[in-house]
Amino acid sequence: MRILPLLLLLALSAAVQAEDYTYTTNSDNTITITSYTGTNGAVTIPSTLDGLPVTSIGDGAFFKRANLTSVTIPNSVTSIGISAFFMCTSLTSVTIGNSVTSLGDRAFSTCSSLTSITIGNSVTSLGVQAFNQCSILTSVTIPSSVTSIGNQAFYLCAALTGAYFKGNAPSVGSDVFVFDNNVTVYYLPGTTGWPTPPPALFGGRPTALWALPYPLILNNGQGFDVQTNGFAFIISWATNISVVVEACTDLVNPDWSPVATNTLTGGSSYFSDPDWTNYPSRFYRLRSP
Repeated sequence: MRILPLLLLLALSAAVQAEDYTYTTNSDNTITITSYTGTNGAVTIPSTLDGLPVTSIGDGAFFKRANLTSVTIPNSVTSIGISAFFMCTSLTSVTIGNSVTSLGDRAFSTCSSLTSITIGNSVTSLGVQAFNQCSILTSVTIPSSVTSIGNQAFYLCAALTGAYFKGNAPSVGSDVFVFDNNVTVYYLPGTTGWPTPPPALFGGRPTALWALPYPLILNNGQGFDVQTNGFAFIISWATNISVVVEACTDLVNPDWSPVATNTLTGGSSYFSDPDWTNYPSRFYRLRSP
């Protein structure tokens, strides 16, 4: 007796959600949202509309939505268009799903209330002026997937004090951090492409090693893969500290055994396990001695 009302409620909810957007159906049976017509300030973009996956936020889709306070973009979305959230002046929080690969030019430009950005781990490029004039944004973390940052991406982000990069140095356009006089660019030991020694400039701003409270396996770059003599990765943490690498073959009933102790010279160390081919599966973790 309770199933029918629940299904009806879900159907009504989906219909109301669809009414908050205008959208087009692409040739591959995916959806591009072209504008937001709803009144909610906190918006979670649906992963499907009319039973089809929402894969892109179109150019200017949320342009000048002054009532928008937060937005969560689902993992179904792969691209965010030019000026998609341009001049959303009340927007304070943005969460970008893990399938988005590119942020268009001026995607979040002039969001003068923006304090928090979570960038998904599939984003490879930040467009020109992507976060231009986000004047109270204090920090941003750039995932290891990002390989290019457009001109003036963080132009006039006057409150920005830290830009934290998880991977190798991306290519950057001109004036990425122009007029951001307080920002320091932090990068992980063991990543590559950074000007050395710190505080050499990157994007016009001084650099520094990013000191983590725990050791980390870098899962990007050439150091993380199968080598001729075993499976290898780079350990990043802090200078001249020892880290124990442990391995097991079963995560359900793990029996962790130490396989190496590495000293992180310069904050990083290369690890290779020649025995990995002797097991159907092999898992690793790190701990301090």
